[in-house]
Parts: sequence; C-alpha cells; structure tokens
Amino acid sequence: MGRYTTLTRHHPTDDLPQEMSQIPLGKPTEYPDQYSPRVLFAVLRSEARKALELGDELPFQGADIWNAWELTWLEPSGKPVVATAVITVPANSANIVESKSLKLYLNSLAMSRYASIDEIAGVIRRDLSRITGSQVMIGITPANEFPARKIADLPGDCIDDLDVQIDAGSVDAKILKTTGKDSIDEALHSHLLRSNCPVTHQPDMGSILIRYRGPAIDRESLLRYIVSFRQHNDFHETCVERMFLDIKARCRPGKLTVYARYNRRGGLDINPFRSDFETMPENPRLWRQ
Repeated sequence: MGRYTTLTRHHPTDDLPQEMSQIPLGKPTEYPDQYSPRVLFAVLRSEARKALELGDELPFQGADIWNAWELTWLEPSGKPVVATAVITVPANSANIVESKSLKLYLNSLAMSRYASIDEIAGVIRRDLSRITGSQVMIGITPANEFPARKIADLPGDCIDDLDVQIDAGSVDAKILKTTGKDSIDEALHSHLLRSNCPVTHQPDMGSILIRYRGPAIDRESLLRYIVSFRQHNDFHETCVERMFLDIKARCRPGKLTVYARYNRRGGLDINPFRSDFETMPENPRLWRQ
C-alpha cells in the first residue's frame, strides 16, 4: 500500500510508526470501555499526495468535516449524555485520522465521566490535534439542544439525469472536457459518487459538488468522470483531491471547489472540501446522511 500510520500514545515522544497492516479497519477489534487515546491511528497525507504529485505547496485550501452521530459520555453522577459532534481537520494537516480508530476512540468515552461539554471537547480537541499534527476544531451539541436539521440539497444543477453511455473501468482524467463556451460561473452536483476503501475495499457512496468559474465544463463528460471512480480504491480525502487536480488540469477553471458529502458509516460521515477560492463551507445534512 505504501502508507504508514502513527499510533498515538499518552506522550508524543512515544509515537511509533505502524504498518498499514496493523490498521484496525476490516479486523475484529476489542472496544475499549474507558478513555483510550492509544487506539487512534493517523495516516500520513504525504504518502497519498505523492501519487498525485503534490508537494508541500498545495493548490487548494479546505478541510475534512467529520460528523460524529454517536457521541456519549457520563456526567459526574454517572448519568449518560448523548450528543453529536462536528470535527474539522484542516486540509494542510500532516495526517488524517483513520476512521475506525476514531470510532473506537469516541466509543471509549462512553463510560468515562466529564464535568461539562467544554471538558470533553477539550480532551477530544487535544487528542485529535496531536494525531493530525494540526489544530482541530470541534463543536458538540447535546441531544436536548439539537435543533431540527432539515434535509438539505447541494446547490446548483444536478447532472444525474443526463443520458450518457459509460464504459470507464477506471479513473481517467481524459474523459473531462469543456464545451468551448465562454467563461461561466456555476455549480454542478451528482449523487452518483462511489469509491472504495483502499484497506477493506468496501464501497463508500456519497454526493459531490463542483463549483467553478471558467470555461463551461461539458456536463456529460463530468458525469462520466464522476462515475469512473466507482471501482477506485482510495480514501475519501484523496478522491476529492484527485478530482480537484484533474478538473483543474483538464478544464482550466479560474476558480474551483470540489466538496464531497459521503454517507455515514459506523456513526461517522466524512466530507472533504477543497477549494482555491472559498473558505469553510456549510455542513448540510443530505438525504442519505
């Protein structure tokens, strides 16, 4: 696989490199019942970005937005609290968090006691900032304060109803083309995104938003390109970065955003956002989330 992970321990100097073969994905795993930052695994972004020919100077900014739907812990009295959390990891962090390890970590809080939301938020922020090598943001909302979140949709035109013939067996940037029309400003989205976990090869499904300013992208070619990820093995974050680079190179927009909203798995959904002109996006809950 060519990637390595770092196992977080209580002291940063105790961090040890771990082969991807030791990653918890796809393996029977014991769930810790007390606070356990040791279960966190970090995957180096640099290893995945080498294949994309990306160096230290990134052509985009952005973040990975994680929604955690199964967060729970105990008050000092032993009474449980249930909540949701939004975890935001900067795109320029050294590492990403391996998803199953994050689930194990969050579940390890279930029988631990915390005096307040601020206290548990501080613990999670500290541990995830350490594992990613960057300042992570976290917002926690308890169930009794959670407002009714209506199902939202992505902005712009959905291209899923286009009548296209698709025969791409692998990702091919050459599929992408422009129409030759003058520069436009538009948003396009699709719910047909599917890629596979590079460790378990299980499918990850979601929606994708492309917002750009530049020569008009041929919509049929864009849909064929999105569907070409159907058997592609990569992490969510890398798929989005590959899309950004391919669209930028082939269609040459002056401004570009690529934003994926992946479906929930194990109580977590991961939503990578990459842009060269926008900052932090909204965090809408789509129909499959």
